Amino acid sequence: MGRLGVDLYPLQTGVGLDRVETFAKFLGGSPANVAVAAARLGRRTALVSRTGTDPFGVYLRRELRGFGVDDRWVTGVEEHPTPVTFCELFPPDDFPLYFYRRPKAPDLEIHPHELDLDAIRAARVFWATGTGLCAEPSRAATLAALRARSGREVTVLDLDWRPMFWADPATARPYYTEALRHATVAVGNLDECEVATGERDPYAAARALLGSAAGRALRLAVVKQGPKGVLALAADGTSAEVPPLPVEVVNGLGAGDAFGGALVHGLLAGWDLETVLRHANAAGAIVAGRLACSSAMPYASEIAEALAGGGGTRAETG
Repeated sequence: MGRLGVDLYPLQTGVGLDRVETFAKFLGGSPANVAVAAARLGRRTALVSRTGTDPFGVYLRRELRGFGVDDRWVTGVEEHPTPVTFCELFPPDDFPLYFYRRPKAPDLEIHPHELDLDAIRAARVFWATGTGLCAEPSRAATLAALRARSGREVTVLDLDWRPMFWADPATARPYYTEALRHATVAVGNLDECEVATGERDPYAAARALLGSAAGRALRLAVVKQGPKGVLALAADGTSAEVPPLPVEVVNGLGAGDAFGGALVHGLLAGWDLETVLRHANAAGAIVAGRLACSSAMPYASEIAEALAGGGGTRAETG
């Protein structure tokens, strides 16, 4: 549930947008990409979101269906245009984003009364993001959906911290605290964990998510550490920490979404924690070695090949 828009990525690397001459168009938005990533791994997925009633909205719904993602809960908003996001490509670690979501993005116009709470309760996985908390009515809808889950496995809160989406970023933590009361899995990088818990050390952040009043429902905290890999700590004391898979980075922006899709796939499959993280890391590495996000999401065979070969660089997925 959450963000959906059009990504326009430059076909030139190492130059600013003022010098880019050609772009490629892709489906984008973190929750949408996670749904695509899980669908590529054989899972039945659906998205709850909204677009403008414009050609870009038509494009996004067509793309979702093409990727095997159910779009029945993606509806139109006449008042606001479908958002567009540009990025710049400065590999290996600099990918500035430019969000065009004014005056307001349609995905922030999800209303609580419009939610199909029976479907949300019935899902084996529900994935929501911190971006959904940044404005009303999306904030109320996101919290209503999480409350409807009542701690059901697997209920994921992707911390997904984007300070530019908040009128006052200093007000964010109480909303994260409330959302975490109903999630069973929290996923975030060090910056996002610091926003949610005040802790930046990976183990301290994971323990804070699990042990605080905010995390009473949490059974698993996953802390992404970039080039240091990923840490997961479970409420039963089980933990795993795995290094990243080497990759020649093309665009790092979709790696976290590929990680998320593979993470829930592994949790549904009942794999042990280390196996889940290794597969999720490999999925992220593969996408980091490709230009796109949504269309770059790997299939299970590609993840297996990357793990066997010890590296994430693979040919672009069709």
